[in-house]
Amino acid sequence: MGAVSRWCSKGWVGWLIVLVVAALVVTAVVITVTKKSHKSEPAPVPGPPGEITTKYADALSVAMQFFDVQKSGKLVNNKISWRGDSALKDGSQAKIDLSKGMYDAGDHMKFGLPMAFTATVLSWSILEYGDQMAAIKQQDHARDALRWITDFLVAAHPKDNVLYIQVGDPDIDHKCWERPEAMTEERPLVQVNTTSPGTEVAAETAAALASASLVFKTVDSTYSDLLLRHAQQLFTFADTYRGSYSISVPKVQQYYNSTSYKDELLWAASWLYHATGDQSYLSYVTVQNGRGFADWGRPTWFSWDDKRAGTQVLLSRLHLFSSKASNAENAGLRMYRKTAEAIMCGLLPDSPTATSSRSDGGLIWIDQWNSLQHPVAASFLAVLYSDYMLSSRTASFLCNGNAYTPSDLRNFAISQIDYILGNNPMKLSYLVGYGSNYPQHVHHRGASIPADAKTGCDGLQWLTSSKPNPNVAMGALVGGPFKNDSYIDSRNNSMQTEASTYNSAVLVGLLSGLVTTSSVPASFI
Repeated sequence: MGAVSRWCSKGWVGWLIVLVVAALVVTAVVITVTKKSHKSEPAPVPGPPGEITTKYADALSVAMQFFDVQKSGKLVNNKISWRGDSALKDGSQAKIDLSKGMYDAGDHMKFGLPMAFTATVLSWSILEYGDQMAAIKQQDHARDALRWITDFLVAAHPKDNVLYIQVGDPDIDHKCWERPEAMTEERPLVQVNTTSPGTEVAAETAAALASASLVFKTVDSTYSDLLLRHAQQLFTFADTYRGSYSISVPKVQQYYNSTSYKDELLWAASWLYHATGDQSYLSYVTVQNGRGFADWGRPTWFSWDDKRAGTQVLLSRLHLFSSKASNAENAGLRMYRKTAEAIMCGLLPDSPTATSSRSDGGLIWIDQWNSLQHPVAASFLAVLYSDYMLSSRTASFLCNGNAYTPSDLRNFAISQIDYILGNNPMKLSYLVGYGSNYPQHVHHRGASIPADAKTGCDGLQWLTSSKPNPNVAMGALVGGPFKNDSYIDSRNNSMQTEASTYNSAVLVGLLSGLVTTSSVPASFI
């Protein structure tokens, strides 16, 4: 009897183990089938801005201040106590006013290509997430920053086929360590024209002004019309007189070298289509030049130099929300969307085609110079695509047969921004002014020199000083960590400690998309 009892007990346990294993197998199969299913239900479309996520709202408020730090010209309602008027005579030798605009990074140069890209991305962010910005009282601030740049870009285009693309001599500027308010050096101008073309910079400026024309369409229609007129003229100039500004102006190769102008032509035409509804621009990017310029099917990284990924996501919204396109144009839009989804597949860490280019702490990591540029830009595109899917009631997309949802993309973006804001092995916020532990030695001339110091050009003692910056460059997103997640907070380490306006623009877009939930507009017009 005891033997039988023991046998029954062991048998019962054995059957229990079999049942548990079977349940686990069934669960795994269900999960796999669900993941691979094409028929998952789309998530509900978000309504108006909902509950504010405080940490992203605070970070956005901080990030917006870097545009004020970088302003050139006669400052209006200046909120940065250690900044003052600077570069008031910029452009005077050509009898134009180029005093506005923004310094690109820690120096006092005005480079047209990254400045125009800053404006385009800032416009895109306002167009998609203006209601989220307004919910935390940052929309007017964003428009002000945008107009400070577009005023410069309009002034830089005094004739149809002339565009001033640089103010200052980088060789002279980089030998000086001084406050912008104290500059006395010559600030020469560089232009592109019909004999010295600069397709990429003219096209990027066209994109900036076309997208900005949509931002100001309902708040200042006269200004909006002015921006659009300049955008159309610049696109015609860029497309008619094709040639790289890196060839026309060889010195820019050391600073903002362009690898191609084809992506800027697509980017500009895409924004002009959104701004005008003119079908010829849609045909330009789909039927005429899509196959030759867009590298359909090949994922790329979005940056001031390469606009392909941005264009693919921007044109995906047309395909997702439906557009008045011909069959041939729709076929092109489908390829842009397919490529955009390939980009998204590369970002998601558990996707079969996920990029392995990540730091040990999980940050997308592509380049040791300005390493945060790519994860921030990729996350911005991921949030946009996620919201396009939600608002168009698109349930999922496939990566080698596996289905992923809008929430997967949003979670990826959250992982990247949380790393940047302090959830990283260094426990350091890479956004200056956010949190209690952030870089103190930002590679930035104005921030590193006391406002009352009289240095002239030769203030190198402030570059080499081991003391923290006397002024806080609020909102600066520094270059970022090495691949092993380490960071050296030294002013001389410009690779990691220099900030830029073009990174800030993409960061503002990312934070605006995460600050609360809301649907994106089906059309900008």
